[in-house]
Amino acid sequence: MKNNVEDIMEIIQKGDTEKGLKMLDELEGQADHQEKYDIAQLYDELGRPDKAKPIIEDLITNYPDEGELFTIAAELAVDLDQEEEAIEWLLEVKKEDQVFIRAQMLLADLYQLQGLDEVAETKLKTALQESPEEPVLLAGLGDYYLERGDFSKSIPYLKQAERQGFEFPEGSLDLRLAEAYSSTGEFEDALSYYERGVKEKKEPHALFGYGYTALQIGEYKIAVEQLEKLKDMDPEFVTLYPYLIRAYEGIENYDKALQVTENGLSVDEYNDVLYVEAGKLQMALGNESVAEDRLREAISLNPSNIEAAYTVLELWNKQEDFDSIIDLVSYLKEIGEDDPRFDWYYGKAMWESEDFEKANQAYNSIQTEYAENEEFLEDYGRLLLEQGYRKDALTYLKKAVLLQPANETLQELISDLENDD
Repeated sequence: MKNNVEDIMEIIQKGDTEKGLKMLDELEGQADHQEKYDIAQLYDELGRPDKAKPIIEDLITNYPDEGELFTIAAELAVDLDQEEEAIEWLLEVKKEDQVFIRAQMLLADLYQLQGLDEVAETKLKTALQESPEEPVLLAGLGDYYLERGDFSKSIPYLKQAERQGFEFPEGSLDLRLAEAYSSTGEFEDALSYYERGVKEKKEPHALFGYGYTALQIGEYKIAVEQLEKLKDMDPEFVTLYPYLIRAYEGIENYDKALQVTENGLSVDEYNDVLYVEAGKLQMALGNESVAEDRLREAISLNPSNIEAAYTVLELWNKQEDFDSIIDLVSYLKEIGEDDPRFDWYYGKAMWESEDFEKANQAYNSIQTEYAENEEFLEDYGRLLLEQGYRKDALTYLKKAVLLQPANETLQELISDLENDD
């Protein structure tokens, strides 16, 4: 008596896989076409595409117009890392075949894997021309643009798929739309999609996007709520910490913000961004010594962290610690970190140290970059005036007052200098 596929499947499900596979092999030799198809499907389910693929190929010789067989052969080829062969099978599927759309989507995926994005896009659009209201294609094309980072293009297709009532088997259409809207700066629209999307699927990326988006439009409480959920779910999601800190700052809970910096540093002790946030918070709380230590640590970890350098330089400028300013800027320049604002701080420090030659050199070197900065122009003018260069000083002071006509003190200074002449 000949065994059938259902009986063999039952044996395998009971745990006797070896016996079941042997019986399948025996059945294959005497099976009809439908049974061969069922055997191939079972092999595929068992993770044996190497056994299933030859059976499907044999069936194709008997049914050369059955597009479904070609798509199955292609999927099995993909499982066997035979992408080129998979493409050849899919190209055989005719436009009039019921599986044509599925074949085009599979082709698009394969071309994307090969880095042929334009070909993938063409395949999806070709299929959409054949069936312009097909939700799967609309969602597929929207998802394709989303993955490429072409967010503005993805939105119309995803919206059409939404109107058609499409739902992704994996993931969420709402979350895809949320990401697309957030990435194009349409944060209000994004927020409503995130609100719905995280109810469908609470995943780290979605919670982060929700929190980030809320932060952009000043919805600090929502940002705190979502990023705290993310922290509970995955405390090693290091990117969340700076944004959660800013969210707590937004609701003026500085103690909690400081606690989050420490939480983050316990996860990643070499995160220079978190050291900067800690430094800024300590400054806000009046702990300048601790702030300086945190900012120095950030620069030590990453000398390219401009925000850390700006923050500690401004702290020292306020404290009139000009030697520290000179030392840091000199060090940064030695290691190749160059920034016009560094020269400005350096020039000020040299000015206060009465090294006017170096102060002049520093200011002169950056006057092009700050030609429209009224604070710099006034600063440079006063430096020149202190050295007795009244004519040159007037030139810079007049440029400064044009940019800040309401500055009465500066207007009076210019008037006094002109009257003295």
